[in-house]
Amino acid sequence: MLRHVGNRIPGLGQRPSSSAVAQGVFRRLYHERVVDHYNNPRNVGSFDKNDPTVGTGLVGAPACGDVMKLQIKVDEKTGKITNACFKTFGCGSAIASSSLATEWVKGRTMEEALSIKNTEIAKHLFLPPQKIHCSMLAEDAIRAAKKDYEAKKAKFNENAENASTEKAV
Repeated sequence: MLRHVGNRIPGLGQRPSSSAVAQGVFRRLYHERVVDHYNNPRNVGSFDKNDPTVGTGLVGAPACGDVMKLQIKVDEKTGKITNACFKTFGCGSAIASSSLATEWVKGRTMEEALSIKNTEIAKHLFLPPQKIHCSMLAEDAIRAAKKDYEAKKAKFNENAENASTEKAV
């Protein structure tokens, strides 16, 4: 009976949706920059992992279950990162950290990209101490993507060298 009456009085007997509650809690616990990157992530997607100009970094944090894949596309002539993208399975801080990392690496050389530290990402996003590992994942993903790119480049150059040697013989 009370529930029936409550439904006729505006605001009584109605509960906010769980997503509205979650959004409100998310906004209170995270800085607006994290919320912005979470709600509007930049550069989500993936490149062809077999492309020799693409480096892929896949990293994870066993403690919390976050997994981050960050890919870079490098201009071979200039050595600059022309594009970057990510896919992340994890919390809002992990998504925001990878989104920010893809923005920051674009237009940089590989060495400049490696100079991006997790502390800079955490400071920019105002991550709380218990979420610092998310920014560490982003830094690790950049390093892993560079390592993968360089391994592909070395293999590609080795294959090209072997092909030219075979033609000469």
